[in-house]
Amino acid sequence: MKAQVKHRDNCRLCHSRNVQLVVKLAPIPLAEKYSNSPSGAGDEVFPIDLYMCLDCGHVQILDVIDSETLWVDYTYHSGQTKGIVDHFEQVAEKVIARYRPARGALVVDVGSNDGSLLRPFLRRGYRVVGIDPAADIARKATASGVPTIAELMSVDIALRIGAEHGSAAVVTAFNVFAHADDMGSMADSIRTLLAPDGVFLFEVQYLMDIIDHTLLGTIFHEHMSHHSLKPMTAFLARHDMELIDVERVTIQKGSIIGTAQPKGGPRKPTPAVAELVALEAERKLDRPETVERFGAKLQALKRQTAGLVEQWRKRGAKVAGYGAARSGPTLIAQLGLGKEIDCIFDDHPQKVGKYSPGDHIPVVPTSELYKRKPDYVIILAWIHAKKIVAANRKYLEEGGRFVVCCPEVQVIGADSDTSRL
Repeated sequence: MKAQVKHRDNCRLCHSRNVQLVVKLAPIPLAEKYSNSPSGAGDEVFPIDLYMCLDCGHVQILDVIDSETLWVDYTYHSGQTKGIVDHFEQVAEKVIARYRPARGALVVDVGSNDGSLLRPFLRRGYRVVGIDPAADIARKATASGVPTIAELMSVDIALRIGAEHGSAAVVTAFNVFAHADDMGSMADSIRTLLAPDGVFLFEVQYLMDIIDHTLLGTIFHEHMSHHSLKPMTAFLARHDMELIDVERVTIQKGSIIGTAQPKGGPRKPTPAVAELVALEAERKLDRPETVERFGAKLQALKRQTAGLVEQWRKRGAKVAGYGAARSGPTLIAQLGLGKEIDCIFDDHPQKVGKYSPGDHIPVVPTSELYKRKPDYVIILAWIHAKKIVAANRKYLEEGGRFVVCCPEVQVIGADSDTSRL
């Protein structure tokens, strides 16, 4: 299937055409398009440049891949990561304790993936409905007991759910509120679905953390928006909702969980909202030069990595990657690593035996690490770097080295300090 791409000329949140390129990046292939052939793995590349709206301050990718291509064979499952499952369990407990939805009330998750966020609500006696465009994952979620609609969220879907199940006491959109091109339609859908005293919770990676911690690995085609609070607050207000709480969390190396209610709802905003908006103003998070400095840090990372690569070539070192993650194509392209990596270690059943998009790097089981014994292994699944290093101490003790390139370049040996991972 050939991807269709369009370049929008206006802001995804406020529709202003006053947008400015702030970070130029190398184009990348679609992250999930692994191939059975070493010569046919997603050769097309598409831009992931970052733009800022000079009117509202929103940072975003304006080159949009059609949704059918992006989601048709999506392989990510939330339930495969214990940390995510535990996080969702804690979120459900907090929502129930804080907002006290009546037992048996409806909870809807937009972008529900395999149902991992809805399952804790289901176990506690709530009715649940998931919505996710990845048809195969949605089918499996439904078969596991979490009814899931295999479509993109829309006002029509919201009306259909409302007619069948009633209004929702809780609507969630975790790590998907950055994935929609038509954010207005998604917001209207959520507002349509919410009960007058309902709450909408969303989790997104936070622009301030992306900049502060140089989170290059979070930039790929699915992440169309890189959210901050000032533009988000104005956007929600335009769609008849108001932000009433925000919490900074460490998941994905730096995210926020925002809570909104219908405008005029029963709850007063917590001080956390105004405090974070004030911090953003102090940090000038809505100014192009702030994000441009992030781009400068990426160039420094690239220079550091290029220096390492030159040393490896001179020594004839063998280099591999670890983790066939969605962030992989971004890291490989931006840091110029495509020709250096001989293989990628991973145990994902839908990726082992296949070839990575763009660079055609074979994906092999992690057990091969000890058979092939590369001199250096670049961790592409950067979020899980600490766990990967801890699980492979034997490789390090035998003289191997892990390399982390994001958020900073680190070469890890058996005696290295891993506290910063």
